[in-house]
Amino acid sequence: MTGEIFRDAWGIPHLRADGARELARVQGRVTALDRAWQLEVERHRSQGTSASFLGAEALPWDRFVRRARLDDTARRCFDALERRDPETSEWVRAYVDGVNESLAEGARRSPEFAQVGLAPGRWEPWTPLGIWLGIHILFAGFPAKLWREQVVRHLGADAVGLFAADGPATSGSNGWLVSGERTVTGHAIIAGDPHRFIEEPGVYQQIHLSCPEFDVIGLAVPGVPGIAHFGHTGAVAWAITNAMADYQDLYRERLRRTGAGVEALGPDGVWRRAVRHTEVVAVAGEEPVEIEVIETERGPVIIGGPEGLPEGLQEGLSEGLPEGLSEDLQEGSPEESQEGFSTGRALADGPLAVTLRYPPRVTADLGFSALLPLLRARSVADVDRAVDLWAEPVNVVQAADTEGGLLHRVAGKVPVRSEANRTRLVPAWQPGHDWRGWHETPRGGLTDGVAAMANQRGLAAPLGVEFAPPHRADRIRALLGEKDHWSAADMPTIHMDTQLASAEPLLEMLRAIDSLTPEAARIRRALLAWDRRMDADSAAAAGYAAVRGAVVRRLAAHPAFAALATPPAYPQVLLPWLALLPRVGFALEHLLRAEELYGIDRAEIVRDAVEEVAAAGAGQLTGTWGDTHRLAPWRALATAPYDGPGLSGDHDCVLCTSAVPGLTDLSARGPAARYVWDLADREAGLWVVPLGASGIPASPHHRDQLPLWVGGALVPVVTDFTKLEKESDV
Repeated sequence: MTGEIFRDAWGIPHLRADGARELARVQGRVTALDRAWQLEVERHRSQGTSASFLGAEALPWDRFVRRARLDDTARRCFDALERRDPETSEWVRAYVDGVNESLAEGARRSPEFAQVGLAPGRWEPWTPLGIWLGIHILFAGFPAKLWREQVVRHLGADAVGLFAADGPATSGSNGWLVSGERTVTGHAIIAGDPHRFIEEPGVYQQIHLSCPEFDVIGLAVPGVPGIAHFGHTGAVAWAITNAMADYQDLYRERLRRTGAGVEALGPDGVWRRAVRHTEVVAVAGEEPVEIEVIETERGPVIIGGPEGLPEGLQEGLSEGLPEGLSEDLQEGSPEESQEGFSTGRALADGPLAVTLRYPPRVTADLGFSALLPLLRARSVADVDRAVDLWAEPVNVVQAADTEGGLLHRVAGKVPVRSEANRTRLVPAWQPGHDWRGWHETPRGGLTDGVAAMANQRGLAAPLGVEFAPPHRADRIRALLGEKDHWSAADMPTIHMDTQLASAEPLLEMLRAIDSLTPEAARIRRALLAWDRRMDADSAAAAGYAAVRGAVVRRLAAHPAFAALATPPAYPQVLLPWLALLPRVGFALEHLLRAEELYGIDRAEIVRDAVEEVAAAGAGQLTGTWGDTHRLAPWRALATAPYDGPGLSGDHDCVLCTSAVPGLTDLSARGPAARYVWDLADREAGLWVVPLGASGIPASPHHRDQLPLWVGGALVPVVTDFTKLEKESDV
């Protein structure tokens, strides 16, 4: 036996080989056969070459990737991996060899290649690292620092909390660990669902990897060997949620051109040569675009350049400073406001640019040395040692083993630096903003035999700035408290819970309003009698969403927020973090409960919103939530419209199918997988993905799991090769 590919009834690949390296090659081969289009899209996105076949729509991403130097960072990290950990680097090479062996065949199965005239390319050893980096570079949300700059500039520092991500968080996951004392078997259960953009094909690949060293089932990232985030070895299982840590910084830079190139002013007052070159981006159907790439000692320039920032931003980043600091600024001394926001010298000395500092660019380490030890893990101690090597994204890790061991900790690299770095842009030319080592990652325990993480402020609080609201985590704990003992089969009831606690502030305000028309009064009665569940078949949930959307639009249109209504001229990739309407939508709970909101009559806005909805439906709640709350997955090549199924859930439900209140009810984000890992019996475990195991449109397994995912059912985990169908030897 060299390598074998088996399939279960859902087309999920089960792979067996003589050793870890050969198994990595087989994993690369089967991924290229099943997901060639997805792999090539991700490779091109990591290199900043996707516009060459996707056209001008992809150019903003390619421009960002080139300027942020993602491909060069991936190469740098792989070179360091070869020196530091040759076993892992050879294992990654074996995966890449497998991809290259089967990519052409996979491309022949995928019609998208012919549609855009793309020939499959050749993967380099560092391509998996580039894909990992490209997928996660925006995960820590560094553009939120640009948003805070805007809020402080136009509304003052006190306004930042109104829009904090404890209201408008837009990424995260659910995960819960139930110890053996709370299960029917006496062994632990780990369950949850990662929340990401739903993509077609999916961002997680169900897979089974078996060789003499290990036998692991889990959710792999297509294009990356092994099983990083969610796995079960039979003896130990692990899962992660986003820790919401802040580990990327933005620096305001002062640059100048010289005869020799570009220089940047450092914190010691010395101008130093920056790295500079130009790159050309091919754009399908258009002329190629030249991009200037500049990197200072802090990091790559991602906004502006030696000629300054885009119009309107040059002054913006030097305004909004706390009153009384003008003398200090004229003297050039670094100061920090009481709110923790950095202050900087006014721009009498020239134009600004913005650089991005991110850990793997500094350390040349993406944490890939953790991947093989995770596959080989037999206990939580093994998992613990493996994730000590983790880099990014920074995660909360939960693990349990068959001997009763439990683990609940944060893993990843978060730099130690000033508070100012964590909240807004900081001036590169002033001292005090350097990185000074790495934080110790916090550890936690269980309460009443349970640990629940849903990106809330908690275990990782010392490492972050903004976190998700507590509603999902509170609800998971409350549900787990309803029974003394749980089984793996019980867990989908938690996955699918639709209670919306964040609806209460709007309903409270609605309850207090009088002088409504009879039609609007009927709407109010229906909403106040509503059970607060965002079920797809609920007319009241649809009515609530309609009123909420109208409130959000009216608040966002209020003159008090007018200065935030037009996003600044930042690169297009960063603009979603600066759009006012989604910020208001996700922060509605805070905005309605604030003691005072810039003189805005919120009761009047709610009254007008209810009247608007009543007028549209003649006082009746027509239709259900699932009529408009429909799945809208991201597709790199959307050649035909996608009529997605209606969904239950909402942003703050455990069933986190996120819409954008006030903008659209369509859901582009949600559970990118669901899993249940049972430590008593691995085959009692369950898993499901939103669409299917195959990325080939003609495959029967392209979307065969979609009805299960929508309805809350999961696929049984199968690990016995005698129950599987052999496809081929490779």
